[in-house]
Amino acid sequence: MRRVPFRGRNPLQVVEKEVETLGVAAEEFFRNAGAMTALFFQAIAMAFSPPFRWRIIVEQMVRIGVESLPIALLTSAFTGAVFVMQTGVELAKWGAKVYSSGISAIGFARELGPVLTSVVLAGRVGAGITAEIGTMKVTEQIDALKTLATNPVSYLVTPRLIAAVLMLPAITVLAVFIGLTGGLVVGIFILNIPVTQYISTVFTWLEYPHYITGILKTVVFGAIIAVVGCHYGFEAGWGAEGVGEATTQSVVTSSILILVADFFLSAWILYFIP
Repeated sequence: MRRVPFRGRNPLQVVEKEVETLGVAAEEFFRNAGAMTALFFQAIAMAFSPPFRWRIIVEQMVRIGVESLPIALLTSAFTGAVFVMQTGVELAKWGAKVYSSGISAIGFARELGPVLTSVVLAGRVGAGITAEIGTMKVTEQIDALKTLATNPVSYLVTPRLIAAVLMLPAITVLAVFIGLTGGLVVGIFILNIPVTQYISTVFTWLEYPHYITGILKTVVFGAIIAVVGCHYGFEAGWGAEGVGEATTQSVVTSSILILVADFFLSAWILYFIP
């Protein structure tokens, strides 16, 4: 059989190009991971040393927490309603639709509430942090802070980190409550579950560790959103295009890290708090 000569690029060149691309991506990944880790510990150290910027912290708590309530609660309400509806329809085939409230409550308190709220806030809050700091870099406001002997990490990162770590658990508690309320509406009007039975099942199934699990996760998720948003803000390129690319990278990276962290935190918590 006659061999047909290879036309186009050399296969070895293709492999070398792909390996080079993977190497560059790996190098970029570890560089960003190291920079974000260093930024996190630097911000933590600045939190315990004066000056304490209480006014900025309160402002960031309002921006991160209060102003994010509408989208977080609206998302949780409809997600909780859909979760109970889907669970109830399937359990009704086995005559156990009354347990849909308990199953949904545990799933929403331990997993869906914290993760969904954090991903939503990663898109809103994380993007806002990156865009704000990136714009400050482009307009040389960060250089002005250094000129005034003001540490940019202490002024920009630490207040946002503290605000995110404090407000995200609070928002998640409200989101879980609203999600269960949305499920209650579905349970009453679609699944025909009595109100007293729905509520009693929720309180019977939900236990103390379920609440702790969600709160512990959101503390970590809040730190991820703040640190990743600030890091990509400092790393933003010049011009509107650079800030836009940094904002996109911030949202994508935060969302991925939240999902990855959720897996490891769930495994760790289930080992110690079954």
